[in-house]
Amino acid sequence: MDGARRTDDEQAARWNGPAGHAWVEGQAVLEEMFRPFEEMLVEAVSPLRGGRVLDVGCGTGGTTLAVARKLGPESRCVGVDIAEPVIAAARARAEREGAPVSFIRDDAQEHAFEPATFDALISRFGVMFFSDFVRAFTNLRRAARDGAVLRVIVWRSPAENPFMTTAERAAAPLLPDLPVRRPDEPGQFAFADPDRVRSILADSGWSGIDIRPVDVECAFPERELVRYFTRLGPVGLALPGTDEQTRARVVETVRAAFEPFVHGSDVRFTAACWTVGAQASTAP
Repeated sequence: MDGARRTDDEQAARWNGPAGHAWVEGQAVLEEMFRPFEEMLVEAVSPLRGGRVLDVGCGTGGTTLAVARKLGPESRCVGVDIAEPVIAAARARAEREGAPVSFIRDDAQEHAFEPATFDALISRFGVMFFSDFVRAFTNLRRAARDGAVLRVIVWRSPAENPFMTTAERAAAPLLPDLPVRRPDEPGQFAFADPDRVRSILADSGWSGIDIRPVDVECAFPERELVRYFTRLGPVGLALPGTDEQTRARVVETVRAAFEPFVHGSDVRFTAACWTVGAQASTAP
């Protein structure tokens, strides 16, 4: 339990600090980069017109708002995220749009959602950071009505996503204290093993589990590349603690490592992911 609490505290500190602020600053680029995944989730819940949807790890609310627009004014869409900076940005966007959405700043693993409320639970890269996955998905199951659908998108392995690890691999000789990613710990690639995902969901009260690979071409402007790797990910978190000379060497080295992904004015890469579907088991 102490280990889980420490992980929760670390995640909260990270996302309420530099990572959360960086995500807000890069909101436009990141949302355009991941637009294909937003469209997948909107399509997945489109039959639930007027339904109630929970977006887990909603970030700045782009997917939450897109779902609300699709499902219409009678819908109820709620986003939850642990990071205050992104929730503040999401609330501001919703207010500007006058959208039928609300946002909760809390850990979805622990939040006391109203039981049996939601017709669908969705997430775009937002469920891999819980300290106790079974506890988290059990809590989300309690928030779902019997028969509700779960639709989430998660990353496959680091080996299948070289773009996502390019910065840390290139910077490692210059930043020897960079954290090492471990597949059994919360983090970007925690759901890379589909058998592990099936076990987590089955143990949490979900059935009809369907996990399928999807490879999606993503892109963003090359002019945003340096900002991207110096603000986000392990390298982005480490750079503020370095001296100016080291930072300059890291930027030069990492930018060169990304060259295979640069195509004219764009950066392009393939995102190798799982689409995970399940249904809230009916209580006996």
